[in-house]
Amino acid sequence: MRTKFLFLVPALLVAAAILFAADVTSDYDHHADFSLIHTYSWIGVRAGNSLWQDRIMRAVDEQLQAKGWQKVPSGGEAAVSAFGRTTQRDNLETFYDGFPGWRWGGFGGIATTNVVPERIGSLTVDIFMGNTKDLIFRGTADDVLSKNPEKNDKKMDDAVAKMFKHFPPNSAG
Repeated sequence: MRTKFLFLVPALLVAAAILFAADVTSDYDHHADFSLIHTYSWIGVRAGNSLWQDRIMRAVDEQLQAKGWQKVPSGGEAAVSAFGRTTQRDNLETFYDGFPGWRWGGFGGIATTNVVPERIGSLTVDIFMGNTKDLIFRGTADDVLSKNPEKNDKKMDDAVAKMFKHFPPNSAG
């Protein structure tokens, strides 16, 4: 029975890691005709600091331009805004000091659980029709920050690429 338990723990940890990976979703106005849009302008970007504002704008610009949209200073057929935010989530990490000397009757040691705070980043990108200001696309990405700051740019770029993977959506127009 204990052997089965030891094999089950790693499987549960892998499942938890998959659940906590960057979660990216997108939605759009099914009546909007995206084939009529060729230009866009930025309304603005809000994030924790100007470095992240520039990174978010660059990542979204790359995706939209790869889809054939052209950025114009103002008056675009679409208007884009982005909002980045961070929150904190507490993770529990438990360590057992009884390994490897555990016994059949139990683990034979003391379990110590620590609360480890973790920053979680979220990004929302909205696209509006330039003339009507109606929302036509919203992409959201959660958990876009890494514990390793050097990986944050890549993690955000990957999340934005995933957000715009099927963009522009098929138009109903």
